[in-house]
Amino acid sequence: MTKENLFEEPGLKQITVWARGVYENKEARDVVVAITEAAASEGRFVQAWENYVDLPDRIYVPVRAYGKISDQEIKSKYVYENEAPDIVALTEETLVKGVNILEGIKPGAVLVVNTRRPAGYLFKFIKQGTENLSKIVTVDANSLAKSIITLSGAEGATDASGIGKGMGAALAAAIVKATGIVQFESLLKIVGNKNAAKKAFEMADVVEVKTLVRAG
Repeated sequence: MTKENLFEEPGLKQITVWARGVYENKEARDVVVAITEAAASEGRFVQAWENYVDLPDRIYVPVRAYGKISDQEIKSKYVYENEAPDIVALTEETLVKGVNILEGIKPGAVLVVNTRRPAGYLFKFIKQGTENLSKIVTVDANSLAKSIITLSGAEGATDASGIGKGMGAALAAAIVKATGIVQFESLLKIVGNKNAAKKAFEMADVVEVKTLVRAG
């Protein structure tokens, strides 16, 4: 084993969720917790946490939450940033501008955005990393559920507000629709707002990036 392949894990799936500090970090956390808990219920190995580099979070500055899912024990459990995400999600659309949201993504990666705008419009603002991006998924999660603003559950504490009662349930459902990373039924057992999740699963628009490139 060399330094280069120390944490080489072919079956590992990494999820990175970008959010705005304080206002949306609860929703970002709910997305990764809901999906990883769903995966755990299916017998897989999981991790979910917030980025310590981003803490203490500042109001509306970009922050991140991470998830890892694998069919085997996770070797890189002490690596506290996702270096090669398979899935990137944004709790709000303006994060496509001025932030390298796709840094390090694997070939075939998927971007999921909470927005009312079409994928083609958002694609114009993404300046880095699109060569490895396969799909952009859009869903108007804000129309399905409100964001929950709370410090409960921050920095690894128990979240008294529950999992997926706000728009994070909708964003998680859109991720599941686009990637199949867990069974949708498994996700529904975890999230509090099942109605928002069901509607988002139906509404989410999945667009192939190659069609956007051809369209110019």
